[in-house]
Amino acid sequence: MNIASVLKAEISRVARKEVRAEVESLKKASSQYRSDLAALKRRTADLERLVKKLGKGSTNEKAVEAPGETGVVVRFSAKGLATQRKRLGLSAAEMGTLLGCSGQSVYKWEQGTTRPRASQMPAIAALRRMGKKEAAAKLAPVEA
Repeated sequence: MNIASVLKAEISRVARKEVRAEVESLKKASSQYRSDLAALKRRTADLERLVKKLGKGSTNEKAVEAPGETGVVVRFSAKGLATQRKRLGLSAAEMGTLLGCSGQSVYKWEQGTTRPRASQMPAIAALRRMGKKEAAAKLAPVEA
């Protein structure tokens, strides 16, 4: 009876040792797969951010036909709008008043996070032809 229990203990010890060796290689492989998946997820997220950024960048220079004026095309550029505002010496809020929108909208247009509506494009085009004195004159009745 004693020999049977010793034999049984030895068989289970050897079996555990064999199983441990098999499981160890599986654990290593599984760990490597998890790390590969995490790297692929990071790469995918980076590529998606890049695609989104490139998609936003390409919409910065779109041409919109001015409503009511056939054949007249108005282009919008975030950088150009900021330059125009600085040329006129206006704050974003003052420029928003001239364009019929909020100063926050003007700020977001200049940052390139949003774009003006097609209905606002004629006002932006008219602003290009405006000088400092004319802009100040249009703002004076609003501020008074």
